[in-house]
Amino acid sequence: MAIDFKPHGYQVLIIAFIQTMKRCAIWAGMGLGKTVSTLTALEELSLVEDVYPILVLAPLRVARTTWPQEVRKWNHLKHLQVMPICGGLSERQAALRVKVQIYTTNYEQLPWLVEYLGEKWPFKTIVVDEATKLKGFRLRQGTQRAKALARVAHTRVKRIILLTGTPSPNGLQDLWGQMWFVDAGQRLGRTFDSFKQRWFRKSHTGFGVDATDEAQGQIQAALGDVCITIDAADWFDLQKPIVNTILLTLPPKAAILYKDMEKKMFMELEGNEIEALNAAAKTMKCLQIANGAAYLDGGVEWKTIHDEKLDALEEIIEESGGMPVLVAYHFKSDLARLKARFPEGRQLDARSQTIDDWNAGKIPLMFAHPASAGHGLNLQDGSNILAFFSVNWNLEEHQQIIERIGPVRQLQAGHKRPVFIHFILAADTVDEMILERLQTKREVQDILLDAMKTKGYA
Repeated sequence: MAIDFKPHGYQVLIIAFIQTMKRCAIWAGMGLGKTVSTLTALEELSLVEDVYPILVLAPLRVARTTWPQEVRKWNHLKHLQVMPICGGLSERQAALRVKVQIYTTNYEQLPWLVEYLGEKWPFKTIVVDEATKLKGFRLRQGTQRAKALARVAHTRVKRIILLTGTPSPNGLQDLWGQMWFVDAGQRLGRTFDSFKQRWFRKSHTGFGVDATDEAQGQIQAALGDVCITIDAADWFDLQKPIVNTILLTLPPKAAILYKDMEKKMFMELEGNEIEALNAAAKTMKCLQIANGAAYLDGGVEWKTIHDEKLDALEEIIEESGGMPVLVAYHFKSDLARLKARFPEGRQLDARSQTIDDWNAGKIPLMFAHPASAGHGLNLQDGSNILAFFSVNWNLEEHQQIIERIGPVRQLQAGHKRPVFIHFILAADTVDEMILERLQTKREVQDILLDAMKTKGYA
């Protein structure tokens, strides 16, 4: 069911800014509504000028799932149609033959898309989600995807909007490649070399370059008219975490497997008096499938089913801009897959050195089971970002791990920064039922019995 959009003050600013500027950059963190604000601005603009069709560039999962879901989420946008240009060659070609207002594609497809369309380039507006993907652009070299976009950005596109939460994760040098797509080098220099010569000097170590003392202020001033920065701390009560729910669509094979397991689970529950612990236990296999790996009979070996949640977590980490991320997991299979995908991460353990290293910023990614992050554990100095790779029914454990980096502890430690909580959920699965339990404190069996009726199992 779609809901009405009631924008915060900062979202009104974003909408007005996009409508005023033909080419601009929006710098706002994950969970602050960049997507819906951008779509709202463009939909309103379509009443007075021709903005469609729109091409959205984004990481694969975001292009395939997030943008289509965002349109369906809001009443004022649900009439729009979104077509992902993803998959194999025949799928991409077929997608381009469908007439809709919004097309989405992943960065890896850019070289093919520009070459395939050639002189028949149809897109009047380009929205670049995660614009730091373009930071490697140079006039004579750089990444192939950025060079492909450069062929059309200033010749065949009327409007371009860059979106990111971390415009310069590795320093000010990251800005030139992105901002070239806004003004072709007008503000930061026509070439990357001229940009470096103006604002950077050779490092005292002899390796690389360092920004000059004036660089930060001068670059900000140069970009001030085409960029808008949204700081969550300016708009939110720091006593309340900023919650971002990321809904993923299970791949077809995983979805079939999940439905079969869900039916079996509900049939076992139907007509019986059930206790909360027993009911929760019967959902474990469904929860494993939603996470991406399920244990085989015997409960020791497990098999990978999909990597959707790992892909989503990678995007959260990338957008964190170098700030460490605390990741909550539930099953040992979750931990094994997290370690394999992110070898730089460490598991939270009882050693004081681990906690000291985390709070000193020496651990970029820490994996914690909520049961191991109980009372008295201080993790707030290390980060203000918590991502739930998986959720479970235990309300106390859930609240405890949030409290480890929560708003109160942040303020007590002198950190005036908002707390971000990301829930990575598989849509239309037990994930959503568990989150309802955690947010409403309803009884487990009541939630499951309601779900049985809704899904037609009762």
